[in-house]
Amino acid sequence: MTLLVLLIAATAAAGTVGALTWRLAGAASTAPTAMGTARKAGAAIRRHPGRGTVLATRLDPQAATGLGLTLALLAILGGGVLVAVLAYLIRGNTDLVQLDRGVARWGDRHASPFSTDALNAITHLGQPVVVVGLAVILAAVETVRTRSRWVVPFLFIVVAGNGILTTTIKDVADRVRPALNPIAETLGPSFPSGHSSWSAAFFAAAALLLSRGRGRPARAAIAGVAAGLAVMVAGSRVLLDVHWLSDVIAGLALGLTWFSICAIAFGGRLLRFGAAADEAARVAEARTVDAHSPAPPRAMSSCPQRWPPVRLGVRLEGLSRPTRRS
Repeated sequence: MTLLVLLIAATAAAGTVGALTWRLAGAASTAPTAMGTARKAGAAIRRHPGRGTVLATRLDPQAATGLGLTLALLAILGGGVLVAVLAYLIRGNTDLVQLDRGVARWGDRHASPFSTDALNAITHLGQPVVVVGLAVILAAVETVRTRSRWVVPFLFIVVAGNGILTTTIKDVADRVRPALNPIAETLGPSFPSGHSSWSAAFFAAAALLLSRGRGRPARAAIAGVAAGLAVMVAGSRVLLDVHWLSDVIAGLALGLTWFSICAIAFGGRLLRFGAAADEAARVAEARTVDAHSPAPPRAMSSCPQRWPPVRLGVRLEGLSRPTRRS
């Protein structure tokens, strides 16, 4: 029963994400992308030369890298504070806590030896060691396929950064795990779920890398499979009674948030750190050069120019009509 519920949830997540990816891929030409936003930023800067001068150094490729990391760290700190506050609030006897306990009791009542073995096999996909191994394989395959030197740095930042962020929030929240499974109390703090955050961040990054250079159907299928795998890993943690439901939801949200920050910093499928800032600087610089360039001379009209008519009034005096000789 528990395995069937998990499969239904994973299939629903995969179908939803796949459908959204299909629709967004079809509207990619009109959707505001990271590079489109960068071009708009460059256009805004070039319309205000004074402000563009102030921001010019910040849009330098070297300076933009530091700015991107600073903004990412600020976003992480803000999200970490929010998760810590939520972890503090769920310590009380709230409706969310009651829901967590109800789901845990349901999973324990409907567990079977077969479902437990299957859930243990699924949950291993979210172990840090397994995720790191898969990331190494993916980095090698995608580096050879795309000849991009940014695949390894991108995966390293996604995986390592997510691990550091999740561990830090776990230590801050320090939530107790469910007591229905004796193994749970040996696994450390519960909130957020590390398996869920690792799975969400890695599978999203894998979907981004594997979908580069592929068609619309392939991109939708890859995104759907990635979402389904992340939900299966997260759900297995709840059904094995090693995490609360709110733990895995927070873990999925945390992993996706960190992946989104990394994806924006690397320019999405362009996969080059600071690509958006470089594009904004290029657009702003191009307009600045055009503004200081001399205007081209006006072309001569191809139509013949018509001069106004001139009256030639000349009086001929002293001249007579010659007489005709006979």
